[in-house]
Amino acid sequence: MNFLEKRIQKDGIVKEGNVLKVDTFLNHQMDIGLFRQMGEEWKRRFEGTYINKILTIEASGIGIACIASEYFDVPVVFAKKSKSINIDGSMYMAEVESFTHKCKNQVIVSKKFLGPDDHVLIIDDFLANGCALQGMISIVSQAGATLAGIGIAIEKGFQPGGRTIRNLGYHLESLAIVDSMDAAAGTVTFRTQAENTTGEAGAAAYTGHVRG
Repeated sequence: MNFLEKRIQKDGIVKEGNVLKVDTFLNHQMDIGLFRQMGEEWKRRFEGTYINKILTIEASGIGIACIASEYFDVPVVFAKKSKSINIDGSMYMAEVESFTHKCKNQVIVSKKFLGPDDHVLIIDDFLANGCALQGMISIVSQAGATLAGIGIAIEKGFQPGGRTIRNLGYHLESLAIVDSMDAAAGTVTFRTQAENTTGEAGAAAYTGHVRG
């Protein structure tokens, strides 16, 4: 069990409807020490891959991406979910649907921040159905940039997003993959690290108790 899985086991809360609450350390209150561990681990997993920019989406991905950027020594660009008077000129645009909030948003990135010379690492906090991630992939594609890899903090492996992205041939590294959750029992079953690397089904899983 790695450091993030241990933290989910300690402080995560499982709710009905396949909801995993990690707001005490990841996406409301933020544990910067944990974020540093995550950044260091992504740097290790993408060692040897040329990356000159990190892309994320507001709002929960921003803090994680900024701390991770210290290990890659590259700038962070985040896709905005609404047009602002502060954004001028041409923009890349994609529609994304939130699993958590059950709504669709147009996300935008100014064209002056992404282009054909960029090798992009996408970072986000959760991967479920993959709608937000596919929106960011679309923006990278519109820019003519190279998608060097994708770093996800927590992947819900029982939902189709991870399989879809891997089947498209992208290098996806999720630090914790949840294979199943049981709100009544207060348990989370994690995929083994061998599966984390290959994305193949059939490896052993292990279960940790969290708060239901």
